[in-house]
Amino acid sequence: MKGKQLAFLILLVLFADQALKFYIKTHYYVGEEHKVLGSWFRLHFVENEGMAWGWKFGGGFGKIVLTLFRLVAVIFGTFYLRTLIRKKYHKGFIICAGLIYAGALGNLIDSLFYGMIFERSDPFMQNVAKLFPAGGGYASFLHGRVVDMLYFPIIRNTHYPMWFPFWGGDEFEFFSPVFNLADASISVGVIAIVIWQQKFFPAPAKTAAPLDHVTLNEQQAPLK
Repeated sequence: MKGKQLAFLILLVLFADQALKFYIKTHYYVGEEHKVLGSWFRLHFVENEGMAWGWKFGGGFGKIVLTLFRLVAVIFGTFYLRTLIRKKYHKGFIICAGLIYAGALGNLIDSLFYGMIFERSDPFMQNVAKLFPAGGGYASFLHGRVVDMLYFPIIRNTHYPMWFPFWGGDEFEFFSPVFNLADASISVGVIAIVIWQQKFFPAPAKTAAPLDHVTLNEQQAPLK
């Protein structure tokens, strides 16, 4: 796979991810939700201070550590992708690695810059954030919150059966996480690598063991 083809894929994912995030930030207030397809696909705006799929990591200091970790991972990923292309790894594996890289870069942009370029969106006042507000953004460099909006509550308003261990009687919802296109890109890349790892990394072919020299000589000796 050529580097230009991989770069186009990464830019395509990155553009789609950031375009949707900008639209949500400038048209929705935090907590606003609208149905897209029936009741099972919705756009639900949340801001994530932590990792993918809403996981958090240790407050303000943890946020800085997480952002720096993403930055280091993206820098390393840039050189890693170049190595994959130069050594001609399987095209499918390079595509998966590119999807993971694009997703990490998309969320890194949020963490680095969104706090500086957007004003705060208050769910109680239901105000929509402005881009480049006169009074400055809602946070400093490295403290931006990742924008999530894709919500697929396929099964909701039901409960675990009472006999179910630990959660018996509790409310049950599938699928509950709110995520973005960058998260989806990372997940698709990782899942595809797990599923097709044997195709991406085939075991080396076994070479036939050479015949024993003595045995070979015996087979070639003339009959008396």
